[in-house]
Amino acid sequence: MRRITDQRIKDPKEQIFIELCKIPSHETLKKMGTTQVGLSNEEASFRLERYGPNELSHLRKLSFYENILGRLKNPLSIQLFVIALVSGIMGEIESTIIVSIILFLSVGLSFIFDDRSERAVEALGKQVKTMASVIRDGVETEIVISEIVPGDVVVLKAGSVIPGDLRLIHARDFFVNESALTGESLPVEKTVDAPQSTYNSALELPNACFYGTHVISGTAKGVVIHTGKDTLFGRISERLSKEREETSFDKGIRSFTYLMTKVMIVLVFAVFLLVGITKGNWVQALLFGLAVAVGITPQMLPMIITVNLSKGALSMAKKKVIVKRLQSIQNFGAIDVLCTDKTGTLTQNRVVLKKHVDIIGKTSEEVLQYAYLNSYFQTGLKSLIDSTILEHVNLDVSSCRLVDELPFDFQRKRMSVVVDYEGSHVLICKGAVEEIYACCTHYQIDDHIYPLIDLIRADLFEDVEALNRDGFRVLGIAYREFPREKTTFTVEDERDLILLGYIAFYDPPKDSAIQAIRLLKEKGVRIKVLTGDNGLVTRKICEDVGLG
Repeated sequence: MRRITDQRIKDPKEQIFIELCKIPSHETLKKMGTTQVGLSNEEASFRLERYGPNELSHLRKLSFYENILGRLKNPLSIQLFVIALVSGIMGEIESTIIVSIILFLSVGLSFIFDDRSERAVEALGKQVKTMASVIRDGVETEIVISEIVPGDVVVLKAGSVIPGDLRLIHARDFFVNESALTGESLPVEKTVDAPQSTYNSALELPNACFYGTHVISGTAKGVVIHTGKDTLFGRISERLSKEREETSFDKGIRSFTYLMTKVMIVLVFAVFLLVGITKGNWVQALLFGLAVAVGITPQMLPMIITVNLSKGALSMAKKKVIVKRLQSIQNFGAIDVLCTDKTGTLTQNRVVLKKHVDIIGKTSEEVLQYAYLNSYFQTGLKSLIDSTILEHVNLDVSSCRLVDELPFDFQRKRMSVVVDYEGSHVLICKGAVEEIYACCTHYQIDDHIYPLIDLIRADLFEDVEALNRDGFRVLGIAYREFPREKTTFTVEDERDLILLGYIAFYDPPKDSAIQAIRLLKEKGVRIKVLTGDNGLVTRKICEDVGLG
């Protein structure tokens, strides 16, 4: 992992991007040669010509002759060509014509199916034109994403696709889904302020957005720094779009052809010697040896392979799957290991609140009430968990008032709201159990409060692990009361908390996942689950879907 990170740090484009995100936004605009009112249309046209369209790298499309020649380089096709040539030399015109037709049909069918698939993909791409809102000459306008250039000021809102790697210059309750790059399904909050700490990866920057991701909620403006193949997504795409490696199918065909060629050479040589020595006519011996070679060659094999792969492509087309390369069907069918995500793939991505208990496992309405207040009064995008809590119960909070908020971040793994509640300002903290424990010095059972000593803390960890083993995702709830005179709060106030209890959620497995896993196991495919979720929870889900 360290080696990969070091390589990423050395990427000059990423280093430039990080540096432009670390400075104040007005300096970033200045260095990009733009302003809050955007580029002029003339400057945008000049930059489009200089940097090129905002598109990802693709494999160069082969010409008709290059495509046909590439298919003729197939070892089996070469073998058929040699056989047709030998048959012609021997005067076997009928055999030459038959082999030539087989070669023509094999190459032709393969070309037709692949070309048809490529055209279908291109047609789908042309039907969908992604637009972006930019500010040009001080006027907001919509343009095709391919016309975005470095220095453009783009306007973003819920549903927008991020049109390039950009640095935010304005943001309000702005959340982005970066799962296309990180695999993390949870939305990430973005802010404008330049980061104070050092970041080795651009993905860690809180004021940066990336090409290919999309906006979940809020509004923002950003200045585009990189476009097209210079974006993080584009650099990944460029590495993947280099010349395709030889597939296992191609290797198998090549290996079989070489074996057949070796057998033919040995037989031709042996027959040539035997007939030559016994008959004394070496020319006749050579022709007889070549005839044997033609006879033992599986001339219909290329045709059979192409027809079968084409039949597979047609079957998949009926299920609305486009096969761009016929060889991919065999590659896909030969899969040994399938790696899959958990949330939303094996599970329904539908969180259900199952338990709200105190630390001894007894159902507690007070725990539910504090969790509700925390979810209700937090601003910005409500997470799936918060929405679940709010749907589970409907409490009257008209007597409460939000005083302050400490938003969630991935370092603290918790969030807090401060509510004017029952005569005092109550800080209510919700988050990962380990992080909640670290902030607590006491715990509460009923109306009694006790010191949270290490021995009890260890017992509590065991209780939480028991819930995890049952498949529950567990969050801790803690609180602390402050005098009403205190109105401003920081993360330093998240200490000396009183542990109140837990809320436990369950994400049910998909019925379709259970069936799909059963079929894959019957076919001998091993399945590996890749997830950042709790290991015990993941194990329980795996058992539920038949992977135990």
